Amino acid sequence: MNGQKSPHIAVVGAGIVGVSCALHLQRLGASVTMIDRQQPGGIAAASYGNAGVLARCAVVPVATPGILLKAPAMLFASDGPLFMRWSYLPHLLSWLIPYIRSSSRKKVEYIVRNLIPLLFDSVDEHRALARGTDAERWLRACEYLYLYANRDAFERDAFGWGLRREHGFEWDTLQGESIREFDPALSKKYEFAVLLKDYGMIANPGNYVSDLAKGFAAAGGEVVRADIKRVDTRHDGVVLKADDRDIKADKVVIAAGAWSHKLAAKLGANVPLESERGYHLELLHANKQPSVPVMDAARKCVITPMQGSLRLGGVIEFGGLDAPASKGPLKLLLRAARAVLPGLEYETKRDWMGHRPATADSLPVIGPAPSSCQVYFAYGHQHVGLTAGPKTGRVVAQHMMGLQQNVDLDAYRCDRFS
Repeated sequence: MNGQKSPHIAVVGAGIVGVSCALHLQRLGASVTMIDRQQPGGIAAASYGNAGVLARCAVVPVATPGILLKAPAMLFASDGPLFMRWSYLPHLLSWLIPYIRSSSRKKVEYIVRNLIPLLFDSVDEHRALARGTDAERWLRACEYLYLYANRDAFERDAFGWGLRREHGFEWDTLQGESIREFDPALSKKYEFAVLLKDYGMIANPGNYVSDLAKGFAAAGGEVVRADIKRVDTRHDGVVLKADDRDIKADKVVIAAGAWSHKLAAKLGANVPLESERGYHLELLHANKQPSVPVMDAARKCVITPMQGSLRLGGVIEFGGLDAPASKGPLKLLLRAARAVLPGLEYETKRDWMGHRPATADSLPVIGPAPSSCQVYFAYGHQHVGLTAGPKTGRVVAQHMMGLQQNVDLDAYRCDRFS
């Protein structure tokens, strides 16, 4: 910092994005305090419940051309991956309208171009982030398999796969018994598969984030339990207001996931944000596991062999931050697992529901607040937060510390809906 005193930066949020920001800022010389209502890696964080796949291919948003025609089938089919709490629909409309507008071909191509820099090199970014911490033990190199009923089903997804190929993704295809030769545990009902190589996974996302935070603390970082209600900017820094204390810093990063907009809106951000309620079901002592993480492409369910368990993750539900978990998504996850792995049995199960922060254009909010250069935002990663967290943290840290970097933040501006 050219002889200047290291800045004191507060990071609000201790999920994967917040921890990534805190670690990268610390490694660039800042004095960092990380603040959350719960311990890092805790059960309420979206990264805790992630399916664990570093899904660098997840650059195509859910809302693509024709979404209005596809949505009824996704909602009402017995195995549809989309769920809605209908009493919440009136509240959702202000977000849903710009969300649907973002499904045009031109807009989707724009979204893909701007998710690529955050996702494409995610495996390397995670390795760099975890290096030197106990979190390294949870990282695994792996392949990633998309299962389709047949080639026709795959070709109905041609738009998304075409965009991936255009941006440098490569894969092999498997048909018929070659799928079972790859993994004998997989059902014969699936006659076509896409095999993506050079991927990675996290064998326990909650423990991974917790170990990253322990590495941050061991290197001198401060971890504080507090519920930040407001951020006040002043000429000499910022003051974070909690119920029982004030926390002062030179700058602050808002990385509180689905709760970020409550702070960000007071600081000039106008990006429509909703909770994309995500579910997972963890099967303990299962008698079958796939050899690699598997996506049931029709049900949008991911089946991941984790350390000591089989995790079933995915589906989308809209119902806000306050409603309790629904039973339908959990039942769908179990049906998907039994379809993929015939004869699946297990001893016990654990379920989880959490809140993934979804913007109306499927792009995160990254960069400074319009009202103050002392405040930076890093939230809104919908279902790719675990994958994109380390790169987001690196980009935010470089910007805040005045370093040159090669990711243009224009697409992630917090005032882009103005």
